[in-house]
Amino acid sequence: MDKYVLGVDFGTLSARAILVNALTGEILAEKVSDYEHQVMYKNLPDGTPLPDKFALQHPIDYINALTDTVKGVIKTANVDKDKIVGIANDFTSCTLIPVNKEGVPLCFLDQFKTNPHAYAKLWKHHYSQDLADKITKYCHDFNIPSASFGGKVSSEWLLPKVWETYKFAKDVFDACYRFYEVGDYINYYLTGIENHSVSFLGFKGLWTDKDGFLFKNDVHKLDDGLKGVFGSKISEKFNPVGTSIGKIKKEIAYKLGLSENVFVATSIIDAHASMPALGINEVGNLMLVIGTSACQIVNSDKILDIKGICGYAKDAVLPPYYTYEAGQPSCGDQFKWFIDNCVPYEYKSDALSKGINIHRYLRDKAEKLAPAESGLLSLDWFNGNRSTLNDANLSALILGLNLNTKPEEIYRALLEGTAFGTKMIVDNFEENGLPINKITATGGIANNDPLMMQIYADVLDREIFVSDCTLSGAYGSAIYASVASGIYPDIITASKKLGKTTGKYYYPKKENALIYKKLYAEYKTLYDYFGKGGNDVMKRLIALKTK
Repeated sequence: MDKYVLGVDFGTLSARAILVNALTGEILAEKVSDYEHQVMYKNLPDGTPLPDKFALQHPIDYINALTDTVKGVIKTANVDKDKIVGIANDFTSCTLIPVNKEGVPLCFLDQFKTNPHAYAKLWKHHYSQDLADKITKYCHDFNIPSASFGGKVSSEWLLPKVWETYKFAKDVFDACYRFYEVGDYINYYLTGIENHSVSFLGFKGLWTDKDGFLFKNDVHKLDDGLKGVFGSKISEKFNPVGTSIGKIKKEIAYKLGLSENVFVATSIIDAHASMPALGINEVGNLMLVIGTSACQIVNSDKILDIKGICGYAKDAVLPPYYTYEAGQPSCGDQFKWFIDNCVPYEYKSDALSKGINIHRYLRDKAEKLAPAESGLLSLDWFNGNRSTLNDANLSALILGLNLNTKPEEIYRALLEGTAFGTKMIVDNFEENGLPINKITATGGIANNDPLMMQIYADVLDREIFVSDCTLSGAYGSAIYASVASGIYPDIITASKKLGKTTGKYYYPKKENALIYKKLYAEYKTLYDYFGKGGNDVMKRLIALKTK
C-alpha cells in the first residue's frame, strides 16, 4: 500500500510544499505560496520605521503559507488523506520569534504590534553585530571552546538576537516565554508539543551534543539581565533530525485536510534539508546550495577545529556524522540589487522585446566576455561576510570601474565574486583537514544559470555536479518525514532509496582556470586588506551612516 509524506520548505520569500510517495520517491504535487509581507527592512505593516540592518518577517505569513501549500498539494494530488503519514518542515535559520506561554507570537498582541523586536528576526537580521563581537571576545578572553562555532559568533545567531531583545526591548523580553526558531514554532503550531531541533541549536545556538549550551553557566557575565535565560526563555528540550515529536493536533489536521495520524518530524535548516534529497550520504561530498544566499555543507566522521565557518553539529543533518557548515549571506540578493538599481531602461526594454527575462539577457551578454576582460573585481559582501570573516559590518566593493564599463561586465564580476567567496571557503575547509572529494550543487541559481556554474567550476578548478532535483529542500524534508513516520529506519537508508542522483556535470576550462587563479590572488589581497583590519574604512563608513 502506498504511503505519502509532505515536505514543506520555508524560504526567505515564500514557502513550497510537495507531496511524495514515500516508497518510490514520486512527487505527486507541489505548490508555492509567497509571503504577503515579504522581508520588512524599512518599516512594520503599520508604518513604524525600522533601524538600519533590520530584517523582519510577520509570522502570520508562515501560517498562511503552510495552510495554502499543504491544502493545495492535497487537492492537486487527490490522494486518500489516511495514506499521508508524515510531515516535515525546513526553515531559514536563525529566524527567531518570541512567544508567550500560550505559544502566541508577541507581535500578534495589540500591545506589541508596533514593537519591531516582537516580530520574527530573519536569518539576515544583522542589528546585533556589536553584541556578537562581545560574545566572541568573551570566548577568547576566557578560553571557551570555539571549534563548534568556527571561532567567531555571528549576529545572525540565537544568543546575539536574544541579547539584542533584552537591551533594546526589555518589555518584549520580559513578556517572552520562549524564543523559538520558526521551524520549531511551526511544529509547535502543528502538534501543541514543544520541542527544538538539534539542527538549529547546533549551528546557530552555541550548543554541542557533548557540552550543551556553551554559555549556560556564564551568560550572566555578558549581561546580568540574561541570567537564567537557558532553560527558561531558551528551551533545553530538543531532538535530533529524523525523529518524530508527535502527531498533528486534531484541529490543525482538519484545517489542513489531513488525518490525525500524521507524524510531525523535527525541523531542520532549509539548506541542510537538501543533503539526503541529493543522495549525499557520505563524508567529503560538499553540498553547495546557491540561492538568495549560499551555503557550503559537508560531512565528516571527525571533530575538527576550523576557524571562520559556522561550525559543526552532530546528528543535525545526517546522523551519525558531524556536519560542517559555511556560507555567504548574499548571492542571488546582489544580482537582484544590481538589476533593480543599476541596469538601464534600454537593456530591460530590449530583453522584453526579445521575450526573455533580464537575468537571461545579461547572462547572454556576460557569457561573451572572457575572464578578466572587463578589468573588474568584486568583493561579494553585499550583506556582510559570514564565512570566513563572520562580520556583518563589512560591505561590498567593485574595483576597476571606468566610464566605459558596461552593465554586463559588472554583472559578470558579481558572479565571479561569489565564486571567489566560495573558493575561500573550500580552501579553508581543506587547509584545516577536511578534504573535499566531490562538489554537488543545488538551488534555484545552480539549476537555472549555466554561466554561473561554469564560472564556479573554472574558479574552483574542479568539476561540479548539479543535481536536477529542483525541489531539493522540500524533497529532503519529505525524506525526513518518511524516517520520522517509521517507513525507513534512518536517514542514510532513506537517502539511498529516495535520493535523486541524476543531473549535469560542469568541468573546468583550463585556460579560464589559469586566469581566475590570478584574479583570485587579487581577490584574496582585497579580502585580507578590508576584512582583517588592514583598512576598516567599511566599518567607519557604516558608523558615519548610522550617527
